[in-house]
Amino acid sequence: MKQLIKPNNGVQRWLKQMYYIHNRQTQNLAVSTSSKPCVDPAGVGSMCWMSQRHGMCLQPLDPWSEVSHIDNIGTRPASSPMFVRWLLPVLCSLSAEADFFHLDSISNVSTYYFNYIYCNIWEGDCQPNQDDATQQVPTRDIWAGFSQDYVSLLHQWYCSLGQCCDSGDCRITNNITGLARDLQTKLHGQHLAQSVVLKAIQGFINNPESNKPLTLSFHGWSGTGKNFVARIIADNLYRDGVKSECVRLFIAPFHFPHARLVDTYKGQLREAIRDLVLRCPQTLFIFDEAEKLHPGLIDAIKPYMDHYDNVDGVSYRRAIFLFLSNIGGATINDVALDFWHSGQNREDIGMEDLEHRLRAETMESQGGFAQSELMSGHLIDFFVPFLPLEYRHVKLCARDAYAARDLEMDEATLDEVAKAMLYVPKEERLFSAQGCKSIPQRINFFLP
Repeated sequence: MKQLIKPNNGVQRWLKQMYYIHNRQTQNLAVSTSSKPCVDPAGVGSMCWMSQRHGMCLQPLDPWSEVSHIDNIGTRPASSPMFVRWLLPVLCSLSAEADFFHLDSISNVSTYYFNYIYCNIWEGDCQPNQDDATQQVPTRDIWAGFSQDYVSLLHQWYCSLGQCCDSGDCRITNNITGLARDLQTKLHGQHLAQSVVLKAIQGFINNPESNKPLTLSFHGWSGTGKNFVARIIADNLYRDGVKSECVRLFIAPFHFPHARLVDTYKGQLREAIRDLVLRCPQTLFIFDEAEKLHPGLIDAIKPYMDHYDNVDGVSYRRAIFLFLSNIGGATINDVALDFWHSGQNREDIGMEDLEHRLRAETMESQGGFAQSELMSGHLIDFFVPFLPLEYRHVKLCARDAYAARDLEMDEATLDEVAKAMLYVPKEERLFSAQGCKSIPQRINFFLP
């Protein structure tokens, strides 16, 4: 995580001191809830308590005092940090009120907040946090006995650091605005994919009562943006993008390489999908090179994409399945070439020109798709075509690659990169044979 504050040495030493005291405080509360009040020398307006276990006063010490029983704090800065005046009373109150509320819950919440400050304000030694998925902003019933001002201040500060959310699960962001922006500005030459993907995802997110998971099948040549769009979806629906524990990528030749082990793979795949759905209320499964999946594998997970309330007691209706395939690439290219020959703009190509052809070609092809019940059961919601990329689109990809690395460029440089690509068909030389797949690596050749 990026550093949000760069505190001076005095603040760092004081926070380390408070971190130590707080951990001792939590340990004391776990074994003894009998305590007596002690003096509050910090003057922050909160009474703290004396532990009978260690005989030490568990209170916020004066952060700028010259003498401390833990560490010498050092010189007093001009002004104390803003959160000192309210964060410490909250932490002390958590301990003081432990007799009247849920001790374990209060202790866990208090520990989490303190760990977050200590670990993220600057890089240093700290206790590792539990998975963020289990760390939620405290619910109102736990905080019922505390001042509403304390609760509001703590919640506002916590949210200002980007650690709270409205969805109920901070791993899930569902940023439809960001999805629309990224598809529009980062994906080039794919007006059909931009429109279909956005509408499909938005409709699914906005309909919590969907009667089945969302299943999309991406088709087109290599380098046209299928994996790129899958990443854009993950980045905007989940806080950690493709690294989120709510997202799982399967690459057919890598994860399921041996046909003789298909029965083993079936069990592993079913278990992986079930476990992820149980851990996350909204999941994303990406199957790359889906045409190489064994039909038995697809049939094994077909019930998870069907119109069932639940399968073995688990509902899969809030899952999204993406299948990425090169099937139909030639058909898509033929349609695009026909439009070019007839003088029509590629932007005039509609879903009605391609989707039924993609469905037919997929069912007739060799591989898992054609022979699986996923096709015969009509469980794929949209066949999304990715058009072949032209010279102008390759230039845009090159521009993005330079910009991503903060490298200088001009039109002449972009032209050089684009001209170095292979274009087909042989006579028209219209479409990039590799799309934009190798552009990020190719620009290295043109660097000074």
